[in-house]
Amino acid sequence: MTTVDFRQKLTSLQANMLNFAYMLTSDREDAADLMQDTMLKVLDNADKFADNSNFKGWVFTIMRNIFINNYRKAARAATVVDTTDDLYHLNLSQDSGIATPEGAFGAREITDAINSFPDKYRRPFSMHVAGYKYDEIAESMGLPVGTVKSRIFYARQQLQIRFADYRC
Repeated sequence: MTTVDFRQKLTSLQANMLNFAYMLTSDREDAADLMQDTMLKVLDNADKFADNSNFKGWVFTIMRNIFINNYRKAARAATVVDTTDDLYHLNLSQDSGIATPEGAFGAREITDAINSFPDKYRRPFSMHVAGYKYDEIAESMGLPVGTVKSRIFYARQQLQIRFADYRC
């Protein structure tokens, strides 16, 4: 495919790309930014496109991957690192509501509940809340992934039981 044909195909997809970007972001400005990032990436990687493959699918896959990467980057940026000595406190985002006395008391109560768990439940649950993936936790603790998932599930159950009367 020639460069002119490639750019014409890409230009003809702009309306579809904008709709797909809006579906992913639910915001017009973010959708326009996502579409622009996608267009740049597609043009930068034009040499990697195989002529016999689905052009529209290739472009939309690039857009979806950019959206996912941006989402993950934003999630990592919003994570607050726990710098306490025991490293088991629940990591809370900046707008967590602990600025109020009730919020601070609730956060302290949850932290105390987590700290009351035996180490085999507290450690994987705290790591999971801090953003570690199951396989990273399993490797760190030297356990199978299934065991890590079970322990995190058990810790969640215990928190739900303990704080059942706090539900709205």
